[in-house]
Amino acid sequence: MVHASPLMPHTALRLKTLPPLSLYIHIPWCVRKCPYCDFNSHEARGTAPEQDYIAALTADLEAALPLIWGRKIYTVFFGGGTPSVFSAAGIEQIIAAVRARLPLSVEAEITLEANPGTFETEKFRAFRAAGVNRLSIGIQSFNAAHLTALGRIHNGDEAHRAIDIAREHFDNFNFDLMYGLPGQSIDEARADIAAALAIAPPHLSVYHLTLEPNTYFHRYPPALPDDDVTAEMQKNAEDALAAAGYRHYETSAFAQPGRQSRHNMNYWTFGDYLGIGAGAHSKISFRDRILRQARYKQPAQYMQSAVLGDAVQESHEIGTHEVGFEFMMNALRLNGGFPLLLFEERAGVPLTSVLKELDIAEGKGLITRDHQRVEPTPLGRRFLNDLLQVFLRD
Repeated sequence: MVHASPLMPHTALRLKTLPPLSLYIHIPWCVRKCPYCDFNSHEARGTAPEQDYIAALTADLEAALPLIWGRKIYTVFFGGGTPSVFSAAGIEQIIAAVRARLPLSVEAEITLEANPGTFETEKFRAFRAAGVNRLSIGIQSFNAAHLTALGRIHNGDEAHRAIDIAREHFDNFNFDLMYGLPGQSIDEARADIAAALAIAPPHLSVYHLTLEPNTYFHRYPPALPDDDVTAEMQKNAEDALAAAGYRHYETSAFAQPGRQSRHNMNYWTFGDYLGIGAGAHSKISFRDRILRQARYKQPAQYMQSAVLGDAVQESHEIGTHEVGFEFMMNALRLNGGFPLLLFEERAGVPLTSVLKELDIAEGKGLITRDHQRVEPTPLGRRFLNDLLQVFLRD
């Protein structure tokens, strides 16, 4: 992955308007840590300290209010870990704490990540009653052997059951699939996509399994399909989903018309987000600067610090020399690219600041552009890191 350069002295940014604001809430516990997972997640040995953590989240939110005072929240996302390990009453308590302190849009999209294991599935109805209106379910595969290889705690039958219950209570839901799995054949990957299309979810995320640092799979790599095989798996998935009417709107995201993830679209269009919870990140804009923050990662340290009003471990401003890269790192994930006016509106610097880089990227065949939009080409989408490198400055 590409990393931005360290902060250097810079002149102030100039934002005419502030972007939409989202809220991300991280719940770090899960039933079992998956061998491929590099997120800030921890096995809940026994019962997770739900009430202590909710108290920490509430204190964290209180301390952050001066940064976002008066701004409306348009989307909320509970990520993890596995947020569905918390009780529905606990999730309702968190949402109530948010509503009491922030103006939450009446049409806010409130997403909760959930596992298809029986324990979590039994709560789906209660999550809907608690105020959650969108579920994102970690299916990964319908194949029993592949689920075992991935260390998942559910089987194919439980996956179908979870989706049936989700559809009963939610008209908006997503589920995740992965391909390039240990021992997976092209036909098996195609079968997973066919099973997904038979369900016809409003939204589907399709990811290539990658071996991330600091994971069990990185230390003990399984035998994975080669690049040619996974490229065919990807093409088969894209073709099948397109034929079924899904729009491939972001690197790994497919949606029925009008069902794009509003929360993730705010990330990708360089919107603002307040992140609370262990290891959560924030991006908050002001008229003359953009602030990034990161909370303490370890749950115990986070809870101890948050209740004292000091949950933020790192904080820095995005400089004018790096804001172009920061914007492109998000917006160029969108297959449809972005309107040129959005760059100046959200980055706070003139388009002329990245004209040289746009010329280079276009010359390499990585983007197309006109006087209104910039879009990554199929080559640019395939080699996204190479495209982003163009905008990375020393």
